[in-house]
Amino acid sequence: MSDLAGVVLAGGASRRMGRDKATVVVDGPSGSKTMVEHVVAALAARCDPLFVIAAPGQALPALPATILRDELLGVGPLLATGRGLRAAADAGAEWAFVCAVDMPQMTPELIDELVEHVGADVVLPWDGRDHYLAGLYRTALAARIDELILAGERSMRALADTVNTQRIVMPESPALANVNTAAQLS
Repeated sequence: MSDLAGVVLAGGASRRMGRDKATVVVDGPSGSKTMVEHVVAALAARCDPLFVIAAPGQALPALPATILRDELLGVGPLLATGRGLRAAADAGAEWAFVCAVDMPQMTPELIDELVEHVGADVVLPWDGRDHYLAGLYRTALAARIDELILAGERSMRALADTVNTQRIVMPESPALANVNTAAQLS
């Protein structure tokens, strides 16, 4: 898919980890790097342009991506996803792969698998649960996200439940595993 943008939600400090997940150094497919570097590398192999949505003042390493700053903290991923989708649409992309920063084993092959099923407004991997922050989204959904936020919604589920969403059944995969605690880094 030639018009596929990438959006990485870098967030801020994790309450569970007590620190910024984006800058935690982990071993991954491309060696020992920060989580954000691993995720950006995986998306950059398939997505252009690439956007990283960061918290206000969040320190990030140099990345081959456009850094966009969230204006608000603690409102969940929906607002940041809308910002990323809007930037991707402004850059001319019809689709964006949206990924959380805490998925250091993300692979370009997972993106390829989802792209094969493009058709609905949202294409999500499902391995017993929905992976909202490892899915393909039409960039035109930015307007729908604005409506949901105005209605008080904050979750990605609110978006997926109100648009045409296709779930692709996949086996459990390290690419879909997210790191939420310091123990999971081991």
